[in-house]
Amino acid sequence: MKTVEATTVVGPDRMLVVQLPPGVSVGEHHVVVVIDESALAEAERPALPFSNYPVGLVSDSLTFRREDLYGDAV
Repeated sequence: MKTVEATTVVGPDRMLVVQLPPGVSVGEHHVVVVIDESALAEAERPALPFSNYPVGLVSDSLTFRREDLYGDAV
């Protein structure tokens, strides 16, 4: 017995199409569809732990403005 678990969005046409893994043999199978009526809650993900790293300009004379980089005036 193989179990395939997935989360899907049911559209207005109420149609569900399932792509089965390659290990499922061709032929007749007994299939059970369970619809959990409880709404899926969005899991609160914790913030990524980025460390603070002070990044400043190498020199105060370098501004990295477009005009300075490409020599054009906008």
